[in-house]
Amino acid sequence: MYFCPLMDKKVRVRFAPSPTGGLHLGGVRTVLYNYLFARQHRGDFVLRIEDTDQTRYVPGAEEYIVDCLQWCGLEPDESPQKGGKYGPYRQSERKEMYKQYAEYLVKKGFAYYAFDTPEELDSMRKEFKTPEDPSPQYGHHTRIKMRNSLTIPEKEVKELMEKGTTHVIRFLMPENDEVSFTDMIRGEVKFNTHTLDDKVLLKADGMPTYHLAVVVDDHLMQITHIFRGEEWLPSTPLHLLLWERLGWKDEIPQYAHLPLILKPDGKGKLSKRDGDRLGFPVYAMQWTDPKTGEVTKGFREIGFLPEAFNNMLALLGWNDGTEKEIFSPEELVEKFSMERVHKGGAKFNFEKAKWFNHEYIKRGDSRMLLPYFKKILQEKNVQENDDRLLSIMDLIKERCTLLPDLWENSFFFFQRPTEYDKESILKKWDADKKQFFKELPAAFSAVESFTPGSLEDAFKSLAERKNLKAGGLMLPLRIILVGGKFGPPVFHIAELLGKQETLERIKIALRWEFMN
Repeated sequence: MYFCPLMDKKVRVRFAPSPTGGLHLGGVRTVLYNYLFARQHRGDFVLRIEDTDQTRYVPGAEEYIVDCLQWCGLEPDESPQKGGKYGPYRQSERKEMYKQYAEYLVKKGFAYYAFDTPEELDSMRKEFKTPEDPSPQYGHHTRIKMRNSLTIPEKEVKELMEKGTTHVIRFLMPENDEVSFTDMIRGEVKFNTHTLDDKVLLKADGMPTYHLAVVVDDHLMQITHIFRGEEWLPSTPLHLLLWERLGWKDEIPQYAHLPLILKPDGKGKLSKRDGDRLGFPVYAMQWTDPKTGEVTKGFREIGFLPEAFNNMLALLGWNDGTEKEIFSPEELVEKFSMERVHKGGAKFNFEKAKWFNHEYIKRGDSRMLLPYFKKILQEKNVQENDDRLLSIMDLIKERCTLLPDLWENSFFFFQRPTEYDKESILKKWDADKKQFFKELPAAFSAVESFTPGSLEDAFKSLAERKNLKAGGLMLPLRIILVGGKFGPPVFHIAELLGKQETLERIKIALRWEFMN
């Protein structure tokens, strides 16, 4: 069987996570690619919560997912929170509609009732176990020896059903058939059904499995394109067969299976455990496990800008065919194409991720960064006017990689040094330098315009009168003003400190024991 996707409908894509915990980088990248594709084609982006497996449901996980998408700026057009004409958008709220489709498949001979108990299933796995097949599946070779509507007389099946005997509905996988489809990334992909088992479609509790629910929901929500991780590739033949068996062959969406995000060494899929081991986050935002209380940091909490985070993720498996690496959100929408997504996995490089964030901070408009800076200062109980903060950010932002670096590179503007790197001064300290700094306050006081250029001129002029090299006096001035060998150009620091504060810091430094 060859499946040809429908092409002439309005683009509708979806992200359909299970609410089971933190949102991994790979999940956010799936969201991003769906979002970019939808925006580029003026389509709809849908968030659907796939909570059919109630045993894995984690309280708070859905709200966390919604918050992550909001932080990333990838908010859906339809969702449990926003609603929409194709709702409800939680599978648990759609429970009643799935059974009719499972029963339809049974009626048409494409599925069957299975009454096997857990004990009987365990016995089957032991009985049919061989060296060649150490994990037997419920399928071609085993179904005929199990308790199901294929092997039990119709009258007995009816009686079991009337008694309410516990049962599931399984898909009847055709034997030795070929299923092929065209993946937007991988080209033509083929499967032989001989290797596939009879998956459960409807569980004993009446809840659908993922396989049935995902196809029914994608059909009812008129999804046109399905972009998901490559780990779902083995499930695709079953899903395609379900589309056909349910009578929707002409509506099959286009599929694209995204490559894995790999560990830094390229050996296997990147996991939370790898992040813990190597010291970087793998979740978009901080996640607190409600059962254990374990807190896992996210990219937001360590100081990533959402725009930089998205840009970094976009290039983990895609490029526009050029050497360009920095894209605005608008450029990503314009340039993105599924055809340029790579087939192979993408190695995650945390240093490269930080480089993206550094570039966004360095290139970003200071007014855009202002809210982040003010939040950091608020946590430090520092209040300042916006104009001064903007001037400080203009001076320091190119030195910052993560948002907390804004404080690390500016704290000396808001508080005087409490200790000094005296050792760096004492190595070349003498009476002439001591006298220079005693006279420096007067030289700076005489400056009419307290600007970097005027301050530098006054500084060099005094040094020249004292027969001293100005270069050898710059480090002591820096340490006097900020406490150590760090910070932007020293005369720019003095300008932003202002005349009064600069002179006061010099006078305080004159009280050092070696200054007297």
